[in-house]
Amino acid sequence: MLEWASVLKVLQNLLELQSVDVRLTDVRTRLAAFPKKITDLDARIAAAKAELEQSKAAQLATTKDRKKYELDVEQHKERVRKYRDQSAQIKTNEAYKALQHEVQMAEEEIAKAEDRLLEQMVASEEYDRRIKAAEQRLKEVEGSVRTQRAAIESEKAAAEKDLAVVEVDRKRVTSEIPEDMLDHYERIAKRHGGVALAEVDNEKCSLCGMQIRPHVFQKMRNAKNEDLFHCETCTRILYYIEPTAVPPLDDPKPQASGASASATSTGEN
Repeated sequence: MLEWASVLKVLQNLLELQSVDVRLTDVRTRLAAFPKKITDLDARIAAAKAELEQSKAAQLATTKDRKKYELDVEQHKERVRKYRDQSAQIKTNEAYKALQHEVQMAEEEIAKAEDRLLEQMVASEEYDRRIKAAEQRLKEVEGSVRTQRAAIESEKAAAEKDLAVVEVDRKRVTSEIPEDMLDHYERIAKRHGGVALAEVDNEKCSLCGMQIRPHVFQKMRNAKNEDLFHCETCTRILYYIEPTAVPPLDDPKPQASGASASATSTGEN
């Protein structure tokens, strides 16, 4: 059992600690998000580079095919020249027809190779266009990423400063809380997402909605209360703030109303 002044002081310190811890969680969450933001930026550049490399690889393959088809055309033309040179030495009609058939086949292969060569030339022009477009996109992405990376680094530096400030605040606040009470607070906070204290609103725990027993509520409002109270359901430490009294319309001076805040050992030690 604590003295009333001690109860108020403990609750005030715990409420301040909870506020600090909420800020601490927020800062740590912000810091935890930065690596993924950087990774996402790197992924954008990687994707733009991959697109460019893919177009270059396709262009290279097209160039190799084009050289192959150019060589095929020359080889077939050489065959045609060879056959025609041989035609002067042909002495029989049958041999001449056979040679002409070979010339015709070679010329057909030339036509096919030239068609394929034309297709590769058209494809090469398309890949040239894609390469230039991909290079432009990469340039734009790199510029955008540089700007965003600088903004992220600035935000990260600010968050790191905030973290240092909050950690100093937490050290200051925890130094004023008894070790056993601090341990008690942290165990409850760990179970409830960092929120160990709950305000009593309309005679209910504002976080889980559990109705506060009437006699407990009356004790919490008692100016001489020496206990700390917990919610019987969620076990959070409870505190209650008396609503500010509204002065009568004919009373120009507002009356200060008392406020109480408490928590219990009921259900939690």
